[in-house]
Amino acid sequence: MPRLHLAIAQFRPTKGDTTANLDRIGAILSQVAALEPRPQLVQFAESATSGYFLEGGVRECAMTADALALALAARWDAVAQPGTLLDVMIGFYEQHDGNLFNSAMYLTLAAGDGPIIQHVHRKVFLPTYSLFDEERFVERGYEVRAFDTAWGARVAMLVCEDAWHSLTGTIAALDGAQIVFVSSAAPARGAQPNAANTGEPTSVARWERLIRDLAEEHGVYCTLANLVGSEGGKHFQGASLVAGPRGDLRARAPIWDESLLLATLDLDDVARTRADLPMLSDLRVMLPHLTAELDRATHRERDDTFPRELASAAHASEDDPLSIYSLGGAQRGASAALPVLDARVSSESGPPSLAIDAALLERWLVTFLRDEFARRGFTRAVVGLSGGVDSAVTTALAVRALGAEQVTAIRLPYRTSSADSLAHAQLVIDQLGVAARTIEITAAVDGYLSQEPDADAARRGNVMARQRMIALFDQSAKLHALPLGTGNKSERLLGYFTWHADDSPPINPLGDLYKTQIWALARHLGLPAAIIEKPASADLVEGQTDEKDFGVTYAKADAILDLLIHGYRVDEVEARGFSAAEIAAVKRRLESTHWKRRLPTVAMVSGAAIGEAYMRPVDA
Repeated sequence: MPRLHLAIAQFRPTKGDTTANLDRIGAILSQVAALEPRPQLVQFAESATSGYFLEGGVRECAMTADALALALAARWDAVAQPGTLLDVMIGFYEQHDGNLFNSAMYLTLAAGDGPIIQHVHRKVFLPTYSLFDEERFVERGYEVRAFDTAWGARVAMLVCEDAWHSLTGTIAALDGAQIVFVSSAAPARGAQPNAANTGEPTSVARWERLIRDLAEEHGVYCTLANLVGSEGGKHFQGASLVAGPRGDLRARAPIWDESLLLATLDLDDVARTRADLPMLSDLRVMLPHLTAELDRATHRERDDTFPRELASAAHASEDDPLSIYSLGGAQRGASAALPVLDARVSSESGPPSLAIDAALLERWLVTFLRDEFARRGFTRAVVGLSGGVDSAVTTALAVRALGAEQVTAIRLPYRTSSADSLAHAQLVIDQLGVAARTIEITAAVDGYLSQEPDADAARRGNVMARQRMIALFDQSAKLHALPLGTGNKSERLLGYFTWHADDSPPINPLGDLYKTQIWALARHLGLPAAIIEKPASADLVEGQTDEKDFGVTYAKADAILDLLIHGYRVDEVEARGFSAAEIAAVKRRLESTHWKRRLPTVAMVSGAAIGEAYMRPVDA
């Protein structure tokens, strides 16, 4: 069997710009052409030509397989010697027979000659749940097929969720595949610490296990090519890899960062593995029987053989030798007790832990900010620095992402603001070395409130919050700096913010972190203890604190929220030690403030309502 010299291109596409991405792919092909030995195949990730989360923008970026093949051939012709061969596997949004698909194409490029399309796989399983909405924008494929390559092996392709269903890998292997190429655009999830102390998102380990299991079960090589970069807050994890036919990890790219991963695959390993572990051979023998079982299970046919009632042991026939043997005589060790291993408490189900790997999270959020600023064409940030922990953490992350000279902190006090707020904000300014400005909002707020003498504390607080956003966005325009949001997940879920004020900035690195997680991150970042340890307060009313308003501590509120949003019932939350009053306080705020987490409700009178039928990502 041959050896395959493989390159996996893990790169950051420019979302929605097919031409720019094709040019970048061309540059990668030029890099490959200069390598020695030169790879025979370059694998790119899912949606490499456009970026993944395009929503309705799929139709603008989709192209035919023929058009993409010709575009790649032109770029290979420009960098390779005439007659030089290269196979390319690439993910793209495909226009085919009047439909749109999420596809992967395998083609052969020969410099100076036309490209040869070997195969196109159209994604079979379209995730339409959680943060995914694929089936709304593309059609599904219905085939998984292996095909022969010019360099002597038989291979198959899967796209992302296709690989999560073991049956697809089974079909590919039964069809003769010796290598299964998986392309993905997998966003990272899970910042909890892990037992292996890898300092990586939990989703990285899940993907690695998936690819290695697919390889080991069928005695095939399995590769993963994944995107990196951020799209609309979803950060692709990278960690592309190659697994050998025994499920062993052969090569792996880093998380977050672009890289060209090189590996040599000895196809003789497939034959050696299958000789030692003939799992696929066993499956072929049993396949006719299992196919019948699959048909039966699909149609849910009943088995009338069971249950079957038997005579009790006391009435077992004395003529039955097996019965006499099993029931009579002494049994060695019959009275020996088994050691008890009680895992009932430790194995109780629940949502992911609220504990964080702070170093991982720091790197994650810093990379997120760099990507978002680059995509939107900004180099500077402006942050409303209140003296609280949320704005302090946001400022610290911005400094790490952009540099202190590119960050401006704006203090926006009102005459009743706590003196500690200004002093604590100054601690952050001094520690981080950022430019700062103090803009008093008292005159602007009082100018309006002088005409509203009956305004209560809530109304007055909302006027202050919105005036602060007016000032922050005006400073953004003045400095050509992108304003950063500082609201945390606890406040967002509890509705504890002023609508179209605190939530207005277009980028927020903290919006998916609970307050308790932000305190942990602040300690890791080395922010002043005075800020971390003081009671959280919106500082709109003298003596007010968040926890007094909630009637429950952040520690309890975060844990209750985490259970509720993961689908746990009130009685299940209560069983974990929270009082009915605490749960009710949190649940009431959560359920009465959904409107604050959405754009305004618009009366739909057309078939192309914005955000309903006409959908485009915010960062395209």
